[in-house]
Amino acid sequence: MRDVLLVEDYQPRSELVVPEHHVARARFPVVDAHNHLTHAGMPSPDPGDLIREMDYVNVATIVNLSGGTGDALRRNLARYDEAYPGRFVTFCNVDWAGVGSPGWTEGAVARLEADVKAGARGLKVFKELGLRIRDQAGRLVLPDDPRLSDLWEAAGALGIPVLIHTADPVAFFRPLDRFNERWDELHEHPDWHFYGPEFPPFEELIESLYRLIESHPKTTFITAHVGCYPENLGFVSQMLDRYPNLYTDISARIAELGRAPYSARQWFLRYPERILFGTDVTPSAAQYQTYFRVLETADEYFPYDPDSPIPSQGRWRIYGLYLPDDVLRAVYRGNAARLLGL
Repeated sequence: MRDVLLVEDYQPRSELVVPEHHVARARFPVVDAHNHLTHAGMPSPDPGDLIREMDYVNVATIVNLSGGTGDALRRNLARYDEAYPGRFVTFCNVDWAGVGSPGWTEGAVARLEADVKAGARGLKVFKELGLRIRDQAGRLVLPDDPRLSDLWEAAGALGIPVLIHTADPVAFFRPLDRFNERWDELHEHPDWHFYGPEFPPFEELIESLYRLIESHPKTTFITAHVGCYPENLGFVSQMLDRYPNLYTDISARIAELGRAPYSARQWFLRYPERILFGTDVTPSAAQYQTYFRVLETADEYFPYDPDSPIPSQGRWRIYGLYLPDDVLRAVYRGNAARLLGL
Protein backbone atom coordinates (compact mmCIF):
# COMPACT_ATOMS: atom_id res chain seq x y z
CA MET A 1 0.00 0.00 0.00
CA ARG A 2 1.41 3.40 -0.98
CA ASP A 3 1.90 6.18 1.53
CA VAL A 4 -0.33 9.17 0.91
CA LEU A 5 0.99 12.74 1.26
CA LEU A 6 -1.17 15.79 0.75
CA VAL A 7 0.36 18.30 -1.62
CA GLU A 8 0.10 21.16 0.90
CA ASP A 9 2.13 19.07 3.37
CA TYR A 10 4.94 18.37 0.93
CA GLN A 11 7.86 20.67 1.70
CA PRO A 12 11.04 19.08 0.33
CA ARG A 13 14.39 20.36 1.51
CA SER A 14 17.01 20.87 -1.15
CA GLU A 15 20.28 19.03 -0.52
CA LEU A 16 22.10 20.98 -3.21
CA VAL A 17 25.34 22.57 -2.03
CA VAL A 18 26.32 25.66 -4.05
CA PRO A 19 27.97 29.00 -3.24
CA GLU A 20 25.74 31.59 -1.59
CA HIS A 21 26.25 35.35 -1.54
CA HIS A 22 24.27 37.59 0.77
CA VAL A 23 23.88 41.12 -0.63
CA ALA A 24 23.31 43.42 2.34
CA ARG A 25 23.24 46.65 0.30
CA ALA A 26 22.59 47.37 -3.34
CA ARG A 27 25.77 48.04 -5.30
CA PHE A 28 24.34 51.37 -6.47
CA PRO A 29 21.61 53.68 -5.13
CA VAL A 30 18.11 52.38 -5.81
CA VAL A 31 14.74 53.86 -6.69
CA ASP A 32 11.94 51.47 -5.74
CA ALA A 33 9.59 52.61 -8.49
CA HIS A 34 6.69 50.38 -7.46
CA ASN A 35 5.50 50.42 -3.88
CA HIS A 36 2.39 51.20 -1.86
CA LEU A 37 2.83 53.13 1.38
CA THR A 38 -0.67 54.52 1.85
CA HIS A 39 -3.29 51.86 1.21
CA ALA A 40 -6.78 53.09 2.05
CA GLY A 41 -7.87 51.75 5.42
CA MET A 42 -4.42 50.42 6.34
CA PRO A 43 -1.77 51.97 8.60
CA SER A 44 1.02 53.74 6.75
CA PRO A 45 4.67 53.21 7.75
CA ASP A 46 6.34 55.96 9.72
CA PRO A 47 8.52 57.79 7.18
CA GLY A 48 11.38 58.29 9.65
CA ASP A 49 11.57 54.58 10.44
CA LEU A 50 11.26 53.78 6.76
CA ILE A 51 14.15 56.04 5.80
CA ARG A 52 16.43 54.31 8.30
CA GLU A 53 15.58 50.98 6.65
CA MET A 54 16.12 52.49 3.20
CA ASP A 55 19.52 53.90 4.15
CA TYR A 56 20.59 50.52 5.49
CA VAL A 57 20.05 48.81 2.10
CA ASN A 58 20.95 51.80 -0.16
CA VAL A 59 17.42 52.64 -1.35
CA ALA A 60 17.46 56.34 -2.16
CA THR A 61 13.79 56.84 -3.09
CA ILE A 62 10.49 54.99 -2.85
CA VAL A 63 7.65 55.69 -5.27
CA ASN A 64 4.29 55.47 -3.52
CA LEU A 65 1.73 54.48 -6.13
CA SER A 66 -1.26 54.68 -3.77
CA GLY A 67 -1.42 58.44 -3.36
CA GLY A 68 -5.14 58.71 -4.02
CA THR A 69 -6.67 61.89 -5.38
CA GLY A 70 -7.82 65.26 -4.05
CA ASP A 71 -7.48 65.82 -0.31
CA ALA A 72 -6.15 62.30 0.34
CA LEU A 73 -3.35 62.90 -2.15
CA ARG A 74 -2.42 66.21 -0.56
CA ARG A 75 -2.19 64.58 2.88
CA ASN A 76 0.10 61.87 1.53
CA LEU A 77 2.26 64.40 -0.28
CA ALA A 78 2.63 66.41 2.91
CA ARG A 79 3.57 63.40 5.03
CA TYR A 80 6.12 61.91 2.65
CA ASP A 81 7.24 63.99 -0.35
CA GLU A 82 7.17 67.43 1.27
CA ALA A 83 8.50 66.34 4.66
CA TYR A 84 11.38 64.32 3.15
CA PRO A 85 12.27 65.83 -0.23
CA GLY A 86 13.87 63.38 -2.64
CA ARG A 87 13.15 60.30 -0.54
CA PHE A 88 9.57 59.75 -1.64
CA VAL A 89 7.62 60.29 -4.86
CA THR A 90 3.84 59.96 -4.95
CA PHE A 91 1.51 59.02 -7.82
CA CYS A 92 -2.17 59.90 -7.94
CA ASN A 93 -5.03 57.53 -8.78
CA VAL A 94 -8.34 57.59 -10.61
CA ASP A 95 -11.72 57.72 -8.88
CA TRP A 96 -13.76 55.40 -11.07
CA ALA A 97 -17.14 56.17 -9.49
CA GLY A 98 -19.61 57.02 -12.22
CA VAL A 99 -17.31 56.07 -15.08
CA GLY A 100 -19.14 56.29 -18.39
CA SER A 101 -21.72 58.78 -17.17
CA PRO A 102 -22.04 62.20 -18.85
CA GLY A 103 -19.22 64.50 -17.80
CA TRP A 104 -17.20 61.80 -16.04
CA THR A 105 -14.24 61.98 -18.41
CA GLU A 106 -14.00 65.75 -18.19
CA GLY A 107 -14.11 65.54 -14.41
CA ALA A 108 -11.41 62.85 -14.32
CA VAL A 109 -9.13 64.98 -16.51
CA ALA A 110 -9.70 68.00 -14.27
CA ARG A 111 -8.89 65.96 -11.15
CA LEU A 112 -5.72 64.66 -12.78
CA GLU A 113 -4.62 68.18 -13.65
CA ALA A 114 -5.29 69.33 -10.09
CA ASP A 115 -3.44 66.34 -8.61
CA VAL A 116 -0.38 66.98 -10.76
CA LYS A 117 -0.45 70.65 -9.81
CA ALA A 118 -0.55 69.57 -6.15
CA GLY A 119 2.62 67.49 -6.62
CA ALA A 120 1.73 64.05 -8.01
CA ARG A 121 4.53 62.79 -10.27
CA GLY A 122 2.59 60.14 -12.15
CA LEU A 123 -0.71 58.29 -12.51
CA LYS A 124 -1.13 54.71 -11.22
CA VAL A 125 -3.90 52.53 -12.68
CA PHE A 126 -4.74 49.39 -10.74
CA LYS A 127 -5.74 46.03 -12.19
CA GLU A 128 -9.39 46.60 -11.24
CA LEU A 129 -9.65 48.38 -14.59
CA GLY A 130 -10.58 45.48 -16.85
CA LEU A 131 -11.46 43.10 -14.02
CA ARG A 132 -13.96 44.85 -11.76
CA ILE A 133 -14.63 48.45 -12.84
CA ARG A 134 -18.05 48.70 -14.49
CA ASP A 135 -19.84 51.59 -16.12
CA GLN A 136 -23.33 52.84 -15.30
CA ALA A 137 -24.83 50.09 -17.47
CA GLY A 138 -22.91 47.35 -15.62
CA ARG A 139 -20.42 46.66 -18.42
CA LEU A 140 -16.78 45.99 -17.67
CA VAL A 141 -14.51 48.88 -18.64
CA LEU A 142 -11.31 47.76 -20.37
CA PRO A 143 -8.08 49.79 -20.50
CA ASP A 144 -8.57 50.85 -24.14
CA ASP A 145 -12.18 51.95 -23.67
CA PRO A 146 -12.52 55.05 -25.89
CA ARG A 147 -14.28 56.91 -23.07
CA LEU A 148 -10.94 56.99 -21.22
CA SER A 149 -8.90 58.29 -24.14
CA ASP A 150 -8.84 61.91 -22.97
CA LEU A 151 -7.46 60.83 -19.59
CA TRP A 152 -4.44 59.13 -21.15
CA GLU A 153 -3.91 62.05 -23.50
CA ALA A 154 -3.99 64.44 -20.54
CA ALA A 155 -1.27 62.45 -18.78
CA GLY A 156 0.91 62.79 -21.86
CA ALA A 157 0.26 66.51 -22.12
CA LEU A 158 1.11 66.93 -18.43
CA GLY A 159 4.40 65.08 -18.94
CA ILE A 160 3.73 62.38 -16.36
CA PRO A 161 4.02 58.60 -16.82
CA VAL A 162 1.08 56.22 -16.44
CA LEU A 163 2.05 53.11 -14.48
CA ILE A 164 -0.60 50.54 -15.30
CA HIS A 165 -1.28 47.02 -14.07
CA THR A 166 -3.53 44.93 -16.28
CA ALA A 167 -4.53 41.29 -15.68
CA ASP A 168 -2.38 39.17 -13.33
CA PRO A 169 -0.32 35.95 -13.54
CA VAL A 170 -1.59 33.75 -16.35
CA ALA A 171 -2.35 30.92 -13.93
CA PHE A 172 -4.90 33.13 -12.17
CA PHE A 173 -7.02 32.91 -15.33
CA ARG A 174 -6.78 29.13 -15.71
CA PRO A 175 -8.81 26.34 -14.06
CA LEU A 176 -7.74 25.65 -10.48
CA ASP A 177 -6.78 22.05 -11.04
CA ARG A 178 -3.72 19.83 -10.71
CA PHE A 179 -2.09 21.58 -13.65
CA ASN A 180 -2.20 25.08 -12.16
CA GLU A 181 1.29 26.17 -11.10
CA ARG A 182 -0.10 28.71 -8.59
CA TRP A 183 -2.35 26.17 -6.83
CA ASP A 184 -1.05 26.99 -3.35
CA GLU A 185 -1.31 30.75 -3.82
CA LEU A 186 -4.84 30.62 -5.22
CA HIS A 187 -6.07 28.40 -2.40
CA GLU A 188 -4.60 30.93 0.02
CA HIS A 189 -6.18 33.84 -1.90
CA PRO A 190 -9.27 32.56 -3.74
CA ASP A 191 -10.31 36.13 -4.61
CA TRP A 192 -7.28 36.27 -6.91
CA HIS A 193 -8.73 33.55 -9.15
CA PHE A 194 -10.17 35.19 -12.27
CA TYR A 195 -11.32 32.10 -14.15
CA GLY A 196 -14.97 32.20 -15.09
CA PRO A 197 -17.57 33.97 -17.19
CA GLU A 198 -17.57 37.12 -15.04
CA PHE A 199 -13.96 37.89 -16.04
CA PRO A 200 -12.36 38.47 -19.44
CA PRO A 201 -9.71 35.97 -20.55
CA PHE A 202 -6.10 36.91 -19.83
CA GLU A 203 -5.41 37.32 -23.53
CA GLU A 204 -8.24 39.82 -24.00
CA LEU A 205 -6.93 42.00 -21.17
CA ILE A 206 -3.37 41.98 -22.52
CA GLU A 207 -4.55 42.84 -26.01
CA SER A 208 -6.55 45.75 -24.59
CA LEU A 209 -3.53 47.00 -22.66
CA TYR A 210 -1.26 47.12 -25.69
CA ARG A 211 -3.93 48.64 -27.92
CA LEU A 212 -4.08 51.41 -25.32
CA ILE A 213 -0.32 51.96 -25.46
CA GLU A 214 -0.37 51.97 -29.26
CA SER A 215 -3.21 54.50 -29.36
CA HIS A 216 -1.40 57.09 -27.25
CA PRO A 217 2.18 57.36 -28.53
CA LYS A 218 2.75 60.72 -26.81
CA THR A 219 2.01 59.27 -23.36
CA THR A 220 4.68 57.36 -21.45
CA PHE A 221 3.40 54.05 -20.09
CA ILE A 222 5.14 51.89 -17.49
CA THR A 223 3.62 48.43 -17.35
CA ALA A 224 3.75 46.82 -13.93
CA HIS A 225 5.21 43.36 -13.34
CA VAL A 226 7.36 42.78 -16.45
CA GLY A 227 4.93 43.93 -19.08
CA CYS A 228 2.05 42.30 -17.19
CA TYR A 229 3.21 39.05 -18.84
CA PRO A 230 6.47 37.85 -17.20
CA GLU A 231 5.80 34.27 -18.24
CA ASN A 232 6.47 35.30 -21.86
CA LEU A 233 9.54 37.51 -22.19
CA GLY A 234 9.47 37.05 -25.95
CA PHE A 235 6.09 38.78 -26.11
CA VAL A 236 7.21 41.58 -23.76
CA SER A 237 10.28 42.09 -25.93
CA GLN A 238 8.13 42.44 -29.05
CA MET A 239 6.06 45.11 -27.31
CA LEU A 240 9.14 47.02 -26.19
CA ASP A 241 10.45 46.92 -29.75
CA ARG A 242 7.13 48.09 -31.15
CA TYR A 243 6.31 50.94 -28.74
CA PRO A 244 9.03 53.44 -27.82
CA ASN A 245 6.69 55.02 -25.24
CA LEU A 246 6.65 51.75 -23.26
CA TYR A 247 8.68 50.96 -20.14
CA THR A 248 8.16 48.27 -17.53
CA ASP A 249 9.06 47.41 -13.96
CA ILE A 250 10.06 44.10 -12.36
CA SER A 251 7.99 44.43 -9.19
CA ALA A 252 6.78 41.21 -7.54
CA ARG A 253 8.09 39.10 -10.42
CA ILE A 254 11.57 37.97 -9.42
CA ALA A 255 10.08 34.51 -9.00
CA GLU A 256 9.28 34.52 -12.71
CA LEU A 257 12.50 36.13 -13.88
CA GLY A 258 14.71 34.02 -11.64
CA ARG A 259 13.35 30.70 -12.88
CA ALA A 260 14.28 31.61 -16.47
CA PRO A 261 17.77 33.01 -15.84
CA TYR A 262 19.16 32.68 -19.37
CA SER A 263 16.21 34.43 -21.01
CA ALA A 264 15.87 36.97 -18.22
CA ARG A 265 19.53 37.96 -18.28
CA GLN A 266 19.44 38.49 -22.05
CA TRP A 267 16.25 40.52 -21.65
CA PHE A 268 17.93 42.88 -19.19
CA LEU A 269 20.99 43.20 -21.42
CA ARG A 270 18.80 43.99 -24.44
CA TYR A 271 16.59 46.60 -22.73
CA PRO A 272 18.69 48.22 -19.97
CA GLU A 273 17.14 51.67 -20.60
CA ARG A 274 13.52 50.45 -20.47
CA ILE A 275 13.35 48.49 -17.20
CA LEU A 276 12.69 49.93 -13.73
CA PHE A 277 13.42 48.40 -10.36
CA GLY A 278 10.38 47.88 -8.11
CA THR A 279 9.22 45.50 -5.41
CA ASP A 280 5.47 45.93 -4.70
CA VAL A 281 6.07 44.55 -1.20
CA THR A 282 6.17 46.11 2.26
CA PRO A 283 9.64 47.69 2.43
CA SER A 284 12.04 45.63 4.52
CA ALA A 285 15.74 44.88 4.41
CA ALA A 286 15.15 41.16 3.83
CA GLN A 287 12.88 41.74 0.84
CA TYR A 288 15.24 44.21 -0.79
CA GLN A 289 18.24 41.95 -0.20
CA THR A 290 16.53 39.09 -2.04
CA TYR A 291 15.98 41.35 -5.06
CA PHE A 292 19.61 42.49 -4.94
CA ARG A 293 20.78 38.87 -4.81
CA VAL A 294 18.76 38.06 -7.93
CA LEU A 295 20.13 41.00 -9.89
CA GLU A 296 23.74 41.08 -8.67
CA THR A 297 24.87 37.48 -8.05
CA ALA A 298 25.22 34.23 -9.99
CA ASP A 299 23.79 32.21 -7.10
CA GLU A 300 21.92 29.06 -8.05
CA TYR A 301 18.66 27.49 -6.98
CA PHE A 302 17.78 29.65 -3.99
CA PRO A 303 14.36 30.54 -2.53
CA TYR A 304 12.73 33.74 -3.70
CA ASP A 305 10.59 33.80 -0.56
CA PRO A 306 12.90 32.57 2.22
CA ASP A 307 10.42 33.41 4.99
CA SER A 308 7.75 31.00 3.74
CA PRO A 309 7.95 27.17 3.98
CA ILE A 310 5.69 26.99 0.92
CA PRO A 311 6.81 29.58 -1.67
CA SER A 312 4.27 32.36 -2.00
CA GLN A 313 3.83 32.19 -5.79
CA GLY A 314 4.92 28.82 -7.13
CA ARG A 315 6.84 25.74 -5.99
CA TRP A 316 10.14 26.51 -7.62
CA ARG A 317 13.48 28.14 -6.83
CA ILE A 318 15.38 30.79 -8.73
CA TYR A 319 18.81 31.77 -10.06
CA GLY A 320 20.79 34.99 -10.01
CA LEU A 321 21.26 37.06 -13.17
CA TYR A 322 24.67 38.65 -12.34
CA LEU A 323 23.94 41.83 -14.31
CA PRO A 324 26.84 44.10 -15.29
CA ASP A 325 27.30 47.42 -13.52
CA ASP A 326 26.02 49.62 -16.35
CA VAL A 327 22.75 47.67 -16.46
CA LEU A 328 22.41 47.75 -12.68
CA ARG A 329 22.89 51.52 -12.60
CA ALA A 330 20.17 52.03 -15.21
CA VAL A 331 17.68 49.59 -13.70
CA TYR A 332 18.29 50.50 -10.07
CA ARG A 333 17.98 54.26 -10.50
CA GLY A 334 18.83 55.81 -13.86
CA ASN A 335 15.64 54.98 -15.74
CA ALA A 336 13.30 56.01 -12.94
CA ALA A 337 15.27 59.19 -12.35
CA ARG A 338 14.92 60.12 -16.02
CA LEU A 339 11.18 59.37 -16.24
CA LEU A 340 10.31 61.05 -12.95
CA GLY A 341 12.69 63.98 -13.17
CA LEU A 342 14.55 63.05 -9.98
